[in-house]
Amino acid sequence: MSEIPEDHPRYDSLITRERIVEGVRIGITSPQGLVAQGRGESFDYLLGECTSESASCAEKVAVAMLLLARRPVISVNGNTAALVPDGLVALSEVTGASLEVNLFHRSETRVGKIIDHLRSHGATDVLGGKGDARIDVNHDRAVVDGAGIYAADVVLVPLEDGDRCQALVHMGKSVIAIDLNPLSRTSRTASVTIVDNVTRAIDNMVELALDMDCTDKDVLRESIVSFDNEDVLSSALELIRERLLYISGGIV
Repeated sequence: MSEIPEDHPRYDSLITRERIVEGVRIGITSPQGLVAQGRGESFDYLLGECTSESASCAEKVAVAMLLLARRPVISVNGNTAALVPDGLVALSEVTGASLEVNLFHRSETRVGKIIDHLRSHGATDVLGGKGDARIDVNHDRAVVDGAGIYAADVVLVPLEDGDRCQALVHMGKSVIAIDLNPLSRTSRTASVTIVDNVTRAIDNMVELALDMDCTDKDVLRESIVSFDNEDVLSSALELIRERLLYISGGIV
């Protein structure tokens, strides 16, 4: 990757871009992932490039869901594999969730490279290579492992496609989305939407999971029951509105 001085005012953002570019170079991220990264970065600007109070609340509920789940699965695409491999492995370990590679632009070669990449970051068992089941969408993200996403009760889907999120919900699964766009189909469809940058959200969730691992299960259940995803999305939109007003000097 390019050498970027740590005192650069856009250091975190530039490092994130470099990781996506490196992911394309080594074959784990698709070129289309570059476009998705840029789109997400624009929303992160609007959100202030920090974890909001509502996003933090959603992250806590998401962790509670993973800890209570019978068969939790973390879905991994090329961008998340490039951006947060260590965090994905750590979250998998502390919550007991399986990791499963699932790609829009799928090839067995690329699936294998991502599995190897996650293993190089400490993962011991990564699903996604069998592809012996399908969900109801008309592209390659339909292909899943029967013992993984297909059988899961809770699925964490960072950087998701809206139609697959909807298909998973229709199958009766609880779906946790990480999406910087509070207006996307994914955000509107998911059971819990974390409107935060995946690089912050995954790290936050690992810390939360370590803290919450011994929390009484009834307390975890109550946090889920009292959660309102519409409130989270409304709070994110209000935050964007307030920042636009501030930046424009009150003229919008």
